[in-house]
Amino acid sequence: MDDTDVLVVGAGPTGLTLACALTHRGVKATVVDRQPAGVNTSRAAVVNARSLEVLESLDVTRRLVDEGVRAPRFTIRDRARTLITVDFGGLPTNYPYSLMLPQSSTEAILLTRLEELGATVVRPKTVTAVTPDSGGVTTEFDDGDTVRSRYVVGADGVHSTVRRQAGIGFDGGEYEDSFLLADVRLTGEAPDDEVILFWARAGLTVVAPLPGGVHRIVAPIADAPEQPSIALVQNIIDSRGSGPGRIEVTELIWGSRFRIHHRIADTYRAGRLVLAGDAAHVHSPAGGQGMNLGIQDAVVLAEALTAGAPDELLDDYVRARRPVAEGVVAMTDRLTRLATLPRALRPLRNSAIGAVGRLPAVRTGLGWRLSGLAYRT
Repeated sequence: MDDTDVLVVGAGPTGLTLACALTHRGVKATVVDRQPAGVNTSRAAVVNARSLEVLESLDVTRRLVDEGVRAPRFTIRDRARTLITVDFGGLPTNYPYSLMLPQSSTEAILLTRLEELGATVVRPKTVTAVTPDSGGVTTEFDDGDTVRSRYVVGADGVHSTVRRQAGIGFDGGEYEDSFLLADVRLTGEAPDDEVILFWARAGLTVVAPLPGGVHRIVAPIADAPEQPSIALVQNIIDSRGSGPGRIEVTELIWGSRFRIHHRIADTYRAGRLVLAGDAAHVHSPAGGQGMNLGIQDAVVLAEALTAGAPDELLDDYVRARRPVAEGVVAMTDRLTRLATLPRALRPLRNSAIGAVGRLPAVRTGLGWRLSGLAYRT
């Protein structure tokens, strides 16, 4: 493999966005990934307004919008009772909605754009050692190959090899509950232009539209099965959603379980080794901020890496982006802890949320955070 200006480790949305932005600016970027192919499941499912804004200059946004489903409303409900409605229509952006799109589609669009720009992803390629010196970084791989670069960016997720090689701490913890995730087909009262967060006494459930008449279901469950069944998903919707008989699960397309960590790297940089995306921060999916935060990291980092004084600007990147991650981790932690309160406290929680949800300032503030516009720099 040829030497490069910037070696990007990880070909998820963060790494692909960074490589597109660098290549677009004339910087030679090489992406390596240990997986033989991109993800083939939906995983992250929302691209928010701020991400659509920062991807405009890369000629990516229009492609995402063409494939995704626009959801201009977000509601928190207790059965049929609406506690909070967030209408994105009044926000100062060209994208007043949540764009619902499987992560696999987002990655495919970013990869297509990267290839149009003249670069690609080298895979499977596993990093085994990263050694920085005064002139650059030597990266070694499991196949015996080595490559030199000016910088290495770890966009390689929660178990980041680059972060570990850099000796950067990753403090935090893990929530007790496991989470069920399923992509299903529904009939009945399941809107295709709205993301619903049901906060029932039985527990939380997210019902969100995806392209092709599919809906995403997310729910915390103690000891969730590795492969959920239609019957289990139906039971969750009946007990936590709008009530029995209102929404029917007709097909289970894909399902999984996952556990949630809440962690943030002690720093995003150790000399020529830099972190972005899930390698730098990981948190609850509440609010759909994870992938978006990584995409926005990537665009800011690309600007720093292409400028004339990278050391100073890389420090600016750390100072700008780490507080944003701290704010998102804190917000999603509060939402997750509210969602997983003991059953006896959930009616009181719902009454309180219904009361504050009548305040315009609360709805507006939530809209700014969910859209990512609150994190404009």
